Amino acid sequence: MRAGSASAAERGLGAVNRYFEIALYLMIAASVVTLVSTGKLDPLSTILPPVALVVKAVRWWRGDAVELSHRAATRLTIAYFLFFPIDLWLFSRALAEGAPNPALYAALLAAIHLMLFAMIVRLYSATTTRDYLFLAMLSFTTVLVAAILTVDTTFLVLFLLFLFLAVATFVGLEMRRSAEGAVSPPLAMGTAPARRLNRALSATSFSVAVTSLALGTAIFFILPRFTAGYMSGLNLQSTLISGFSDNVELGQIGTIKKNTAVVMRIRSDANVAQMGGVRWRGIALTTFDGRRWTTEAREHFIVYPHVASGWFELGSIPPEVHRNSRRIAYVVLLEPMATDSLFLPATAARVRGRFSPEIERAGRASPRSHLEVDFTKSVFNPFHNYTKTRYEGLSYVPQIPVERLRAAPAEYPEEIRRLYLQLPPLDTRIPALAREITKDATNAYDKAATLERYLRTRYGYTLELSGTPGESPLAHFLFTRRAGHCEYFASAMTVMLRALNVPARYVNGFLPGEYNDFGEDYIVRGSDAHSWVEVYFPEFGWITFDPTPPADERQRGWLGRLAFYYDWFELMWSEWVINYDLAHQATLAQNFQKTSREWTDQTWKYLEAKRRAIVQQLKLWQMQVEGFGVWRAGAMALLVMALVAFVRGRALREYLVLEWGIHFGAREAVSPRLATLLYQQMLRVLARRGWKKAPGQTAQEFAAGVQRAKVAGPVGELTSLYQAARFGAAATDAATMTELLAEIKAKAK
Repeated sequence: MRAGSASAAERGLGAVNRYFEIALYLMIAASVVTLVSTGKLDPLSTILPPVALVVKAVRWWRGDAVELSHRAATRLTIAYFLFFPIDLWLFSRALAEGAPNPALYAALLAAIHLMLFAMIVRLYSATTTRDYLFLAMLSFTTVLVAAILTVDTTFLVLFLLFLFLAVATFVGLEMRRSAEGAVSPPLAMGTAPARRLNRALSATSFSVAVTSLALGTAIFFILPRFTAGYMSGLNLQSTLISGFSDNVELGQIGTIKKNTAVVMRIRSDANVAQMGGVRWRGIALTTFDGRRWTTEAREHFIVYPHVASGWFELGSIPPEVHRNSRRIAYVVLLEPMATDSLFLPATAARVRGRFSPEIERAGRASPRSHLEVDFTKSVFNPFHNYTKTRYEGLSYVPQIPVERLRAAPAEYPEEIRRLYLQLPPLDTRIPALAREITKDATNAYDKAATLERYLRTRYGYTLELSGTPGESPLAHFLFTRRAGHCEYFASAMTVMLRALNVPARYVNGFLPGEYNDFGEDYIVRGSDAHSWVEVYFPEFGWITFDPTPPADERQRGWLGRLAFYYDWFELMWSEWVINYDLAHQATLAQNFQKTSREWTDQTWKYLEAKRRAIVQQLKLWQMQVEGFGVWRAGAMALLVMALVAFVRGRALREYLVLEWGIHFGAREAVSPRLATLLYQQMLRVLARRGWKKAPGQTAQEFAAGVQRAKVAGPVGELTSLYQAARFGAAATDAATMTELLAEIKAKAK
């Protein structure tokens, strides 16, 4: 960023220039790192800009000349503008393949390429203040683009760093512009004044950044908010997790379970023990062809929100289930996913959240906002989960007594039999194994429970599948490999139940996840993806069974505890920043009002308790005094006086001698003792006014020291009388000394 032909001051030897150049470079680097950290750029845009920044830093630190002239930089920029349409319609369009909106994402990628190219070219050719200002503006634009692509906590940390560097850069830029043409030479680097200047500039920049952030935070939380997504419609090519669609092939969930990325964060009013059996249901599949589960194509039911409350009512719940269920309420923060499914515990009664077209999130609430529910009671967001989605819900988890399930009739409606007893051609060993396992079971519940227990205890759990499954992956799992992951267990149980004429279906979703006791929420990851079985019982509906053996518990050390704190911070960031709206603002105001009222009540209670304690203590003292007696009180007073006389006996005796000598002594002469006491009292009066007699001073030297004061006359006279009475044979009048002392006291006030 320095020209080789510039003067010494212009080459950055001045403290202000050096500070500005460092701040500007770091601000540019922070903006590029912020953009790259979103993970939404192509590999070339992710690697080349940071490498160019590192190379420039090395050359700049060594004092090398500027690499490009202004003419060369202009030619390169014009050439790139000619290349821009090719990038837009060819390269960026290919990179945007598979994005929610390929055309819009391609345009955004092409604009990012142009912006990064212009920044690097200007960085390698900057020599003037105008060039530096242009670089600063480009870095601001880079951070704005990063805010479009992501708003996670990593962006927050990098944005705070960028904010501090931006303030430092513009402070340095303004000082640099003000110093141009100055007569005084710049401060040389490495000197004490330069170091003090750099510390002062850094402290000023930090203070301005913190103040701006505090004011911005206050404005953010105070200004009226509306349910809007801001630029969420441009939050493209999210990190999507697949596997929850209308068809699942055996082995697909195993791939998802190797992904440790967070997919949901959940808060619930249920305790940890109650949440242990909860499954977050995504989609139920009905038809099996031997390798793949699918759902019969049917028209979905459209559910609209209640006008006043905003709740989507998802359908009635069977009375038997309602009477024998545990009610749980919950709030879900769902990460972007490649599925329209909403994940809800069965049986979901209602749900509420933002479900509307992205283009309408920035405006008023859409009258077309709705959800879709299929015949398996799976719930879908027709506007996709491509951005972070927050919703809350209410579900009833069935807890039907086992005896009642055993007594349920085995007569099923024809539609249930047609859909949930469907089977493809099977290896004959599979139905035979099902009959052998359940030979002692006499009802549907015992058959399901026996199969569940058999698969849990006789087979192993693994994500590493080897060998060739052949024509029948299920038979290979049951009779050859005897190990697999959840979808093999769920498929095997569903197929064997159907072979026994018990209606069952295959369900995909997530386990409860890991409980964060610090944030009091559940962290659900891709590795918690799961498959299980739902079995149909007349009068009770669908009951969950899980034949998969439990996986090993995840062990966490001290780094795991730190991860909990970070997860809690991400939860708060998503809840109170990303999803902050009018409802959150009302909640915040209510909490503030409630907290302030509690603090006020506690303060008054504390003060009232203290007042009562003081009154009680005073009453106790009064009772003690009344019981003590008058003569005892007099004796106590004499004792206190004697104690004071003992502690300050000398001073008290001197005072009494002085008063006696003045009022009752000889009137025509004063004794040396009385003269000394009067002189010492004068010294104490003068000391209170600032005239203190030094230990080595004589009385005359001290009197000469106060000659210019208004008390000089009486001080000199009293000093002479004191010396005459103390050391001479001449008689001294006590009344005269007393009058002089009174005059000194009056003038010294």
